[in-house]
Formats: sequence, structure tokens, C-alpha cells
Amino acid sequence: MSDLATIDEREETVRRFFPVIRRIAGGVARAVPAAELDDLMSDGSVGLLRAMNTYDPSHGTTLEQYARRLILGSMLNGLRRMDPVSERVRRTLRIAERRRYAMAQERDRLPALGELERDDPALRRARLTAFLHSSHSIDAPLGSVGGALADWRDEPSQYAVRSAIKRELQEALALLPPRQREILSLHYYGDLSLHAIGRQLRISPQRVSQIHLSALAKLRTIVPRT
Repeated sequence: MSDLATIDEREETVRRFFPVIRRIAGGVARAVPAAELDDLMSDGSVGLLRAMNTYDPSHGTTLEQYARRLILGSMLNGLRRMDPVSERVRRTLRIAERRRYAMAQERDRLPALGELERDDPALRRARLTAFLHSSHSIDAPLGSVGGALADWRDEPSQYAVRSAIKRELQEALALLPPRQREILSLHYYGDLSLHAIGRQLRISPQRVSQIHLSALAKLRTIVPRT
């Protein structure tokens, strides 16, 4: 990697990307309240170093585009290592969720997971395993983060309302077309501008803006409160 060959250049690149790591870590921490910001930034720094060592400009992407992916991936890998639920169980749940949302698009109604469980005993076991290892379980201590009350200053009713809205929004996002979901994810979770998304997806900024506005309009019809 000739453009980052010297120690001084590499240190300058790390300093330049530090705000990027912090922004991505902040987005992940908001999505996963139990995650520690310092741990996320540490994992993100490992991802940045890996990006610096493997970046190849001939592939047509900028270092920032490439590094963002590895930084986020490294943070997610760190979260997975902390997860007491096995990847097999998580995979079962992910497959069930994809099936559930595919059924929703066919029926214009989001089926309850209980409907899927009747035909899939493995899904029932997976959900039970995930629940028992969740901080929401009554068998587990509440703790200061990630439990039934993420913030001890919150009123239970306020927490319940926010949780319901968040769940409703997540379900609505899953009903969007893949390209709309991708652009919303990159913009609001990946901290990319619409112009940067256009470069990454190889479409014009105007087209990205159109898709972005269409996605927001669709969300408003599904979840009027947003």
C-alpha cells in the first residue's frame, strides 16, 4: 500500500479517521444500548488498520468507503463475541424474520412469530433460548444498560411507548424494497451523505435523493406517527 507506506502517513490516516470511527461507534451504540462506546471504538480501530493494510485503489472504491465497511464489520464482530446466544440460534431467528416479512408482503399483514412457530419447532426453541439469555429475562439481573429499563431515570410507561414505536418502525423498514432499505441504512446508520451513497451504489445523487424521499413517504403511510 504505497500511499500509506510510511509511519507518519499511517499515523496521519488514523488521526483523520478517528472522527469517522467515533460516529460509526455512536450509531452502533444507539442501536445496541448494551454496547460500550470505548469497546466499539477499539474494535473499529482494528478494522481501520485492517483496511489500511488491505486497501487496493484499483478496485474502484475510496479508502474511506472501504474503511467504513471494515470498521463497522469489526465492531459487529466484537458484539457477536459478547453474544451469549449461539450463531446457529441467531441464524434460525434471522431466517424466520425474512420469511415473516416475505409473508407480510404477500398478505399485506405482518404475521406473528407464533404463527411460524406452529410449523417450526426449531424456531420455538431458538426464541426461547434467545429470551432466556436476554437481559429482559426475569431470571437475569436488570443492570444499568440493556435491561428492561435502559435508563433508570425513565418512566416505565415512556420506555414502553418508545419500545413499541421502535419495534413498529423496524417492522415497517423491513417492508420497504431492498434498495430503499439499503439507502436508509447507509444514510441514518452508516452516517453517509446522499452524495457518498450515490458514489458507493454507482447511481446519481439525484436518484439517491428520489429513492430516499420515496422511502420516507412509504414509511409515513405504514407508520403514521413517524
